Amino acid sequence: MARKKNDSKTAAGTAATAEIVRQPITETIEKNFMPYAMSVIVSRALPAIDGFKPSHRKLLYTMYKMGLLGGDRTKSANVVGQTMRLNPHGDQAIYATLVRLTRGNEALLHPFIDSKGAFGKHYSSDMDYSAARYTECRLDRLCNEIFTGIDRDAVDMVDNYDNTMKEPALLPTTFPNILVSANQGIAVGMASQLCGFNLGEVCDTTIAYLKNPDCDLTETLLAPDFPTGGEVICDVDALREIYSTGRGGVKVRARWRYDKKENLIEVYEIPYTTTTEAIMDKVAELIKAGKVKEITDMRDETDLNGLKLTIDLKRGTDPDKLMQKLMKSTTLQDTMSCNFNVLIAGMPRVMGVRELLDEWCAWRTECVRRRVYFVMSKKKDKLHLLKGLKRILLDIDKAIKIIRETEAEADVVPNLMIGFGIDQVQAEYVAEIKLRNINKEYILKRVEETSALQDEIEDLEDILARPARVKKIIVAELEDVRKKYAEPRRTGIVYGHEVEEYTEETTVDDYAVSVFLSREGYFKKITPASLRMNAEQKYKEGDALAQSFETSNAAEVMFFTDRCQVYKSRLSDFDDTKASALGDYLPAKLGMDEGESVVYMVLPGDYRGWMLFFFENGKAAKVELSAYRTTSNRRKLTGAYSDKSPLRTALCLREDCELAVYSTEPRVLVFSTALLGSKTTRATQGVAVLTLKKKFTLDYACPAEATGIANLARYRARSLPAVGALLKVEDSDEKQISLMD
Repeated sequence: MARKKNDSKTAAGTAATAEIVRQPITETIEKNFMPYAMSVIVSRALPAIDGFKPSHRKLLYTMYKMGLLGGDRTKSANVVGQTMRLNPHGDQAIYATLVRLTRGNEALLHPFIDSKGAFGKHYSSDMDYSAARYTECRLDRLCNEIFTGIDRDAVDMVDNYDNTMKEPALLPTTFPNILVSANQGIAVGMASQLCGFNLGEVCDTTIAYLKNPDCDLTETLLAPDFPTGGEVICDVDALREIYSTGRGGVKVRARWRYDKKENLIEVYEIPYTTTTEAIMDKVAELIKAGKVKEITDMRDETDLNGLKLTIDLKRGTDPDKLMQKLMKSTTLQDTMSCNFNVLIAGMPRVMGVRELLDEWCAWRTECVRRRVYFVMSKKKDKLHLLKGLKRILLDIDKAIKIIRETEAEADVVPNLMIGFGIDQVQAEYVAEIKLRNINKEYILKRVEETSALQDEIEDLEDILARPARVKKIIVAELEDVRKKYAEPRRTGIVYGHEVEEYTEETTVDDYAVSVFLSREGYFKKITPASLRMNAEQKYKEGDALAQSFETSNAAEVMFFTDRCQVYKSRLSDFDDTKASALGDYLPAKLGMDEGESVVYMVLPGDYRGWMLFFFENGKAAKVELSAYRTTSNRRKLTGAYSDKSPLRTALCLREDCELAVYSTEPRVLVFSTALLGSKTTRATQGVAVLTLKKKFTLDYACPAEATGIANLARYRARSLPAVGALLKVEDSDEKQISLMD
């Protein structure tokens, strides 16, 4: 709903009242939300085919107009202030954009801004950049390639936000910057994540594509390249997926060396997606948890020479095995996710590399054609003037006579037009010629120039008429860019079979234990010997036993919670305790969400059997236990069961049996679990089991043999759903308490 304020007179004065105006939610979204969402998508968050977001484009164009391409550096604060004429979003936002484009920040393979001063580092969240008044900048040499033809109508010029200036809609880059510069943007309902590729490889790939659109891109575009270096773990199938769809991920790992003399490891290149602080925090966490015992110290020794993380090792430590463990457990090995979402003609599109090259080549072709046409038009205008001059120079005496005999200055041009049969533009040009230029040498040079111009115009017209020549120009520019600016790959390439994965060699003592779970979430693991000495369990006041099992120390355990989540662990992760102790408080031990509590414990074993969930609405879900098996080290699974109705009972069954379901009426239904079809989807809503009357709900479920009901046949059903039968008094004496109570 929307509110409209009106002024109304009261005895106390004027007061504001609100009139409620009813409006469909679809209309509210269409009028209020959609314009904002489209503005973020089109004008802020996503890059266009030139590889720049609007903020990047406005900043670089401002610096270009300031004469900072090839000029001296100026204070960054000056650039920020000038950019606000095009980008009124605040100086801090503009400066943050400038910082990322600088050479000093090391966020780009080929920076666009040559910087001086402290601009922070992309790979460190703690190394912040200095204020704009302390740093200096200018455009880097590479910007010669992104402004080629901008003053020759290569791209459209549009009004700025207040219609006081013109700015380019796109920058006429001579190479596919969209594939070279890494870019990330979060819009409304969509996002973009572009990884960078090596400039030389991109140029070679584009040339190959122009010659043969069906070429194999993987032959020239080997893999993503990142300014932070590292090594790409190359998966050809994954790369082909990225190249064809624009979506996927590529694994990148750090580079390191071992100093045998000092017994330490130096990490000098890390994945582009992480920071030194994130790596060190995770390593510290592993050391604190006792999962990494080979490290005595770790410190950040990054200096002017570059990044360096130093790890001191204990004597006898195998550095290769340690780094394999750290690669698996920390962001020393990380995945760069790709989402090539790009604005094409103002519309967002997710495209693969081949589609991007196709769009860029089409757009670049138009840029070149517009540039050629602009140059040709200027030459035609000049030729037109020279043709008029030629006619005058053939009879200069006549021209002088006309000028001399014309009484009024305003009549000079009309008289020349009549005397020589030329138009006004030609006559104006002739009339402005200096007297000193009326000589034989000047006349001969102009005649020769006319002939040369005519040849140049014919050549330019031929270019516009023949697409092959336009393509040749694009290829020549790409070859020139590669020759001038291409650099060797910073990110190495290794293949999956060359990488030795870490396999945890943990030995767990396997011995018999008994486990106990209380209703308030306290967990105990007790050995048989300890139980024989004292079997009486201690609980907090108001707490009691919920579940208990006899098992082994090496077994796996799952804890289902009231937030539709399940936490997995091994019993070996819990310390042995005594019956007299309260035990481990699971919400704290497992790092549960605030207010989250355990409702059911399961020992999955070999994951054979089912989990049965009974919901308040009378439905039951039978989920295969194997649906909770994980191949990774994930310890928390969301969507463990359906959240469409409150859970009343959870049961784990190894084989089908008869269950009794109670309602609040009270009614009882006894049925075989074989009537329920099993599902592999954990969050399935299940099927109706108990048909409920209004105001009544499903109360709980339990094995039929545990109910104490003498005549089970009275309550048994052969098909589902069923209403059950009213509970007799004699059958209610042995009522079982639900695990959810």
